[in-house]
Amino acid sequence: MRKILTSRPARGALLLASFTLLAAPGSSQQASGPIARYTIDAGTMSGMAALSGNGAGSGGGMGAAMSMMMGGGNKPMHELVLRLGSTRAPTGGAPAAEHFMPAGAFLGASVPLVTPRIPPSEDQPIPGERPKGRLLIYWGCGATVGAGQPVVIDFAKVARGQIPPGLYISGASIPQEWQVRVTNSKTYGDWPNAQTRKTVSASSSLLGDHRIAGNYSPDIAFNLKQDFMPAITGTARKIAGGATILSWNGLPQATGYYAWTFGAQDNGDMVWWASSATQAFGGPVWDWMSPAAVQKMIAQKIVMPPSQTSCTVPAAVTQAGGEMLMGSLYAYGPEANFAYPPRPADPKIAWKPEWIARVRYRANTMWMLNGPDMGNMMSDSGSDEGENTPARQQQQKRKKKCGGGLGGMLGSAMGVGC
Repeated sequence: MRKILTSRPARGALLLASFTLLAAPGSSQQASGPIARYTIDAGTMSGMAALSGNGAGSGGGMGAAMSMMMGGGNKPMHELVLRLGSTRAPTGGAPAAEHFMPAGAFLGASVPLVTPRIPPSEDQPIPGERPKGRLLIYWGCGATVGAGQPVVIDFAKVARGQIPPGLYISGASIPQEWQVRVTNSKTYGDWPNAQTRKTVSASSSLLGDHRIAGNYSPDIAFNLKQDFMPAITGTARKIAGGATILSWNGLPQATGYYAWTFGAQDNGDMVWWASSATQAFGGPVWDWMSPAAVQKMIAQKIVMPPSQTSCTVPAAVTQAGGEMLMGSLYAYGPEANFAYPPRPADPKIAWKPEWIARVRYRANTMWMLNGPDMGNMMSDSGSDEGENTPARQQQQKRKKKCGGGLGGMLGSAMGVGC
């Protein structure tokens, strides 16, 4: 595992970041209608997603890692993303806005919505080695891959602008939803930001009254009755033939599920698999999605229905992905919408709201398919199957000493005597 982790790290990181950006198309939606638009994206992270601390406004990271290694367990974390966009310029000086939180959020009285400084664009080529290697794309739940797989993408050709047709989810498949961005707002503010080091804790709650006030938008106020979603837990279990069965707990609030895996090989090739029944790479599936959007993508067999709680990763994927095969599972959740004045019941009456607000929810987890303690990576309740070989007995000794699961893996990797 160590060899793969340290092989060409800069190139691998650059390629992964490049494909993440390419696969998440931006919105060209223009600000119109209401004076202010406000969005809250609330997430619950578990497994390695909670450990990484990459969630916006989350309290994961090294503190969570040390807690797990010291026997604290694999605790879920919360993430929160706040965005305010307005058609107005600020009055009385620089842009300033705050989100006043309910006491249960444990974020103090408020968090600041900061207007980011946008550096001037410099359209200059980035020096460095031309990307090499390939991206192998697989899809579909099942022990074996379907016909026409994998689709092979040459990184060198992509770097020259040669994007194969049909690589990404087609525009017709992407539900268009309004967004709040710097580019479609006269004045914009968001949180988390560099102005405050506050983070959302695992015990934070969104229930209660929320108020957003600033010098470039009307006051926004609403009461949330939907809290963060529960965490996803589950297992990744290898079966005869090399395939891996992913199974998870069904969440009552979930509107649909989407899973993917990503791995890298020594030769520069990268392996991508998604649970979609059809070839679908990127698009809105990596973001929060409304129930209406999820329903549309279930009909297109891109997202799994809420009744589905298992999916098999094909043997070809687990074999091609190498030792460092990362997996992720998204559970899309409900949505709450608010506006002032409220939308009239009579569609013939013109509606010109001063502001609109939207709250979206999701839960996601990450794990390692081919790593140690594979069955316990997403929860502490999984079980490994196989013969009671000396190697397995030694693995169980390390597991007991380090606490098992992801914490045990980290303890061993960081040399704490496991």
